[in-house]
Parts: sequence; C-alpha cells; structure tokens
Amino acid sequence: MSPESPRPCHPPVRRRRGRLAHRLSAALLFALPPGPAALAAPLTPAAAPPVAELERSWRELEQQLRELDRILPPEALPPSESAPAGFETLRSAAAASGAGRRPLGLEEALAIAFQANPSLLADRQEVAAAAAELQGRLGRWWPRVSAVAGVGQGQEADTFTVPRGNGGLGLGPNFAAGGLRAADGRAVDGPFYVPSGGEGTLTTGTGQVGAGLEVDWALVDFARTPAIRAARERLRQARSAYATRLRELQLKVSEAYYQLQKADQLVRIREADLRNDITILAEVLDLQRAGLVPRLDELRRRAIEATNQERLVQALADQAVARRRLAVLLDLPAQTVPAAGDPIRLQPRWPLDLDRSLLEAYRDNPELEAILATREALARDRDATAAALLPRLSLFAAAGGDLTRTDQWNIQGDCCGSAVIPSLTTAGSDWSVGLTLRWLLSDGGSTAAEARALARRADAQTYRWAARRNDIQLRLEQAFFQHEASLASLSAARRGVVAALEAFRDVKLRYRTGLASEVELSLTQDQLISSLVQRLSATVDVNLTYARLLRELLPMPRDPAGPVPARLTLEPGPAADRSGAGP
Repeated sequence: MSPESPRPCHPPVRRRRGRLAHRLSAALLFALPPGPAALAAPLTPAAAPPVAELERSWRELEQQLRELDRILPPEALPPSESAPAGFETLRSAAAASGAGRRPLGLEEALAIAFQANPSLLADRQEVAAAAAELQGRLGRWWPRVSAVAGVGQGQEADTFTVPRGNGGLGLGPNFAAGGLRAADGRAVDGPFYVPSGGEGTLTTGTGQVGAGLEVDWALVDFARTPAIRAARERLRQARSAYATRLRELQLKVSEAYYQLQKADQLVRIREADLRNDITILAEVLDLQRAGLVPRLDELRRRAIEATNQERLVQALADQAVARRRLAVLLDLPAQTVPAAGDPIRLQPRWPLDLDRSLLEAYRDNPELEAILATREALARDRDATAAALLPRLSLFAAAGGDLTRTDQWNIQGDCCGSAVIPSLTTAGSDWSVGLTLRWLLSDGGSTAAEARALARRADAQTYRWAARRNDIQLRLEQAFFQHEASLASLSAARRGVVAALEAFRDVKLRYRTGLASEVELSLTQDQLISSLVQRLSATVDVNLTYARLLRELLPMPRDPAGPVPARLTLEPGPAADRSGAGP
C-alpha cells in the first residue's frame, strides 16, 4: 500500500478485537472452577457465572501481571534505543584489517607454533639440560686434574726474654761463659751461651709463591655406572616429554583454528539472520502503519530482532576470544590479529577401527615412554645411593714448587743463640702419589632409608603408567565414538538444511502473498538458522574429533634439533587397509 492511499476504516479492527475479547472471556469462563450446580446440570447461558466472578478473575490476572512487572528488572534502554557501545567495539574488533590482521592457514599456524610456542621452547631447554647432565656423569670415568697456585706475604715480630740461661747446664765450652779463647788469649763466651736475664728482639718478613698440579682418579666407584644410567634415562624422559608436548601443541592449535573457523562462520550466519530480521521488521512496520496487522506483530518482530542481535553480539565475542586463543598459542604480538585463511574443509573418515587404533596408540607412545624412563631413572638412583655403602678406591697424585723470601730486621739484645740472616731466598719442589680407600661403615641407616624411598617412588611409576594407559584408552575411545557420531550428525544436518531452506523459501513466498502469517515465517526462519548452525557444528566436530584421534597416533620427533612436520591426516597404511574401516 502506497503512502498516498487512504487509511482503511477501523470497524474491522474493532470487530477483530471484539472477537478476541469474546474468546478470552470464554476461556476465562471455562477456566473458572465449576460449582456443585454446574456439575449437576448442563452448562447453559442462564447457568453462566455472574459478572462479579468474571471481574474478580480479571482483577486476579491484573495482580499477577503487576507481580511479574516487579520481578522483571527495569529496562536500562528504551526498546527503540540503538545497539550499545560494546556491540560497536566487537564490530570494530571483528573488522580489524591492515597490518594487524594476519590470515593464516592451519599448516602455517602449526609451523609458527612449533618454532615460537613458549612451552615448547621450555621443553627444548629441558632436553638440552638433560643432555648436559649426561655428559657430566660420563666425565666421572676420567681423572680430575686440578691446578693449584698461591701467593702470600706475612710479618712476625718476636721478643725474647731469658729468666735462666744455659751456662750451668754443663754442655761444654760452646754453651759456657768464657769457655773459649780468642787468638789474643782473651776468654770469650761460647757461641751458644745465653746468659740469665738476657733479652732480644727480631722482626721477620716472609713472602711466598707456589704452584702445582693435583690428580684424583676414582679407580673403583660402584655408584658411577648407576648414576650414568640414571642420567641417560632422564634424557630419554625429557625427549619423550618433548614429543608429547608436540602432540599436545598440534592438538591445541588445531582445536583453536577449527574453533576460529566456526566462530567466523557463525558470525556470518548471525549477521545474515539479523539482516533478514530487519527486512521483515520493516515490512511488518509498513503493514502495521497501514492497519493491516495488529501491534502485536510489530512487538513480536522487535523481540525476535533483539534476540538475534544478542546472539550476534555473543558470536562476535566468541570470535574475538578464538582469535586471542590462537594468538597466544602462536606467541604472536598483541597488535597482530590472526585470522583463519583456510576455508572449512571436512576431514576424511578415520582410517582405523577402534581396536587397531588402540594398538597403534600404545606402540611407541611418548607419554608411556616418559613414565617408563622416569621409573628406570629412579631405580638407577636407588642403586647409586646404595653404592655409597660400598668401598671406593681412588688414586691421588700431586706435584709442585714454591719460592720463599725471608727478611729479618730490627735485631736487638744479647740473646738468643740463633743465626740471624738479613735476607734469605729459598726455592723448593715436592711431589706425592698414593691410593685412598674410603668405605662407609655406618651412617645411622640414612643411606639405606634413602635407597628404600627411591625404590618406592620407582614402584609408584608403575601404577602411574597403568593410569596413563587407561587415560589414553579413554581419550581415544571418546574421540573415536564422537567422530562416528559427528559424521552421522553431519549427514542428518545436511538433510535438515536442505529441507529447512526449501521450507523457508516456500513460507516466505506465501507470506508475501498473504497466505502465511508472520508467526509461521518466524518459526521457519528459526528452523533454518538452527539447521545451519547444526551443520556447522557437526562439520567442525568431525574435524575436532579427527584431530583428537590424530593426537594419540601421530609420530613426533624426539630430537629438538630435528624438523617437525605438520601432518593433518593419518596416512592410510597396511594397518588401515586390514582394519576395514575406511571412508
């Protein structure tokens, strides 16, 4: 109807409202509890409830509506208010472009993660540390050679006091006063005579420089071999943990990428749904202004449009979160926004049956290998600890030389009979070689207790291995059954989309020709959107469950220096051909 056409008269609308009131009144009459008279006699116009009962029912209905208004929270925005600011923020985040937006394929994302993921880099450092520890343990087979050097200087001041001399000891003329004769015949004291009450002072300064070599070689050490084996097992455990981290990282990146693809597609579906709602709402507003439809149709369409706008807002938020989750896994800068560059491609059917998948998952599994390596390392640590109670035979050798300078000054007094040299330099050298036997006889039982503790920890790893094997089995079985269910759901969802799309085309044509109501159009549109979302979810679930199955069987290198291939599918080999579970 054009704007220039006259508005239709309102009696038909009033008659429609009259019929609605009549139906509502009849419904309320039937809803009233019947009295005894009504049960005894058939219902006739004369036996209808009085007007007072009808008014009381209306008052009760009005009271219930007021209570409902009190329960509902107040509206922060009027119905005609536009979208909030948060919606525009999500819109701008979704439309990020330019240098910050970086479209990535799944293989490219995996390659970046294998090079830059912080957790994976930490595991590589752990492998390098375990290798260095093993090299250190291997060095215990060789002797320890040490260079020793030193320099020092000191000074000493001595004061001598002789309360009683040695002249009365009868040790001969050399120790007696006047015991010797000079060339002129005079009596002189012996050179070693010290008189009673004699005193003397002497200051001595010493400077010394020395250097040498020391050798210590453990010829017999029963703890050496177990310690080396324990270090080798820890290296194997670190490499197995690195391979496990590669599997986990590939699964996390694949899941994040598939979820981002799903979020992008869901935003497109919600945007198309909202655009269709806006178009239908505009048509309803035109019909309502022309008086062809009641205001109820307009309110219903506004409510549907608000609900779909809310779903679009949530889809935009999920898209932003999915992008950040992928960016964190790839360790991208904060200003870089990753985007899914690949379209959604359906992964093939899993090529192995369940039993064969379990056997392949147990074979050379890095998770199980890490636990076995840990158990073996603890067992070897126990042997090394117990070996401390056994004898240890070592060869030691040392050789060196030193240079000493001694200066004496401040010489005073009449004693004592030692030679005083103002300056003396002494040079010397020495060497030694021998064997050392060390045998710990008793330490209060501490070494034996430590060995028992390590043995218990090694036994605990056996139970952890069984628990981890059960976890692997459960994960693989869940992924396998969910993969089969996702394939079946995808087949049903595809049929549902075809039927829902055809139904929507039909009802939309009937609505425009006046043969279908707005309610039928809304229900059919909701069914179409639901079918599209179900097909999208089923497709992504197929890829997710395939990635989880692949995580349990995908071979990964254990050497951090080797290349890491990005494999998205399991190559069907002889095992897959024998399984009979092909696509």
